[in-house]
Amino acid sequence: MPRLVDAYRRTGADLPFGDPRRAHGVAMEGYFWRFTRPDGTVVIALCGVNRSPTGQWATLGLAGHPHGFLRTTAHPVADADSHTLGASAGGAFLGDTGSLCVDLGPDARLDVVVTDAAPWPHRMFGGSSVFHSIPALNQYWHPWLLGGTADGVAILGDRQVDLDGAQVYAEKNWGKGGFPESWWWGQAQGFDEPVACVAFAGGDVNVGPLRTEATSVVVRLPDGRVLRLCPPTSRVRTTVTDETWTLRARSARWSVDIDGSGPLRGAHVLPVPLPTEHRNVAGAIEHLGAHMTVRVRHDGREFWSGTSRLAGLEHGGLDRAQAEVLRRGGHPDAADARPVTP
Repeated sequence: MPRLVDAYRRTGADLPFGDPRRAHGVAMEGYFWRFTRPDGTVVIALCGVNRSPTGQWATLGLAGHPHGFLRTTAHPVADADSHTLGASAGGAFLGDTGSLCVDLGPDARLDVVVTDAAPWPHRMFGGSSVFHSIPALNQYWHPWLLGGTADGVAILGDRQVDLDGAQVYAEKNWGKGGFPESWWWGQAQGFDEPVACVAFAGGDVNVGPLRTEATSVVVRLPDGRVLRLCPPTSRVRTTVTDETWTLRARSARWSVDIDGSGPLRGAHVLPVPLPTEHRNVAGAIEHLGAHMTVRVRHDGREFWSGTSRLAGLEHGGLDRAQAEVLRRGGHPDAADARPVTP
């Protein structure tokens, strides 16, 4: 039986009541942390543990707002923990449920401990709901940490950023081939209510010849309850451009409206891996300090609304991201680009 479960998980899927944070053994296991100081600072760190014919390697990144810092690299070694949440890349990256350490050079470092954690509360499925149980999807998504308090510091270029007291969010994504052809994503803290946290992820989903679009919306309300609106139990309509994100999510009793925006020139272009080719390419246009409004209704009555001016908003796609790198004057093979300064 354990061998059957392991084989099932190597397709990317998880049984009900499983732990989607554990590594599955697919082509790409992605780990992402986001730190938000309501006074105006955002820092993100990412690690993709990728499988190639010659072994595992890592896509690493560290970025910040409002100063536009960005450092990414392809690291030659990597490991993902198959027993719990954990990712490492030699001495360059080490992250688990309670701490994160990044060292991409003397001017690109982060060292943080996380306390007061608010982990994902629903036991049967993660952020992608029943889609977690479907084998061989091109992408799965799970926001495993919906709040916490940081204690630590980041070095971003010539700036030392104090992250003590910053709000913390973390997620994991994984898939058999890296990333879908097109996707959209968002996350926000920094609301007037410190407990509130919003995240969504969607894109092209395919299994063999079958293709569709799906979006999952997660809201941690100020009272601590966590909503997950995701097909097939909820209907989510999404309209996305490089500068606007509009989501309308409806279940039997809850509705969530999300409107986000940010100027294209202010976005980072982030890398995604081509796992078997052992290289990164430009893949995602991501705003680190965008505007997001959220309205939640219960049985038709407004339950909570909030605004964040430090939202993360992403529009992903290889052709789209490369075109933006070129528009900014980057090399055709460049895997990233900093925001355009005014």
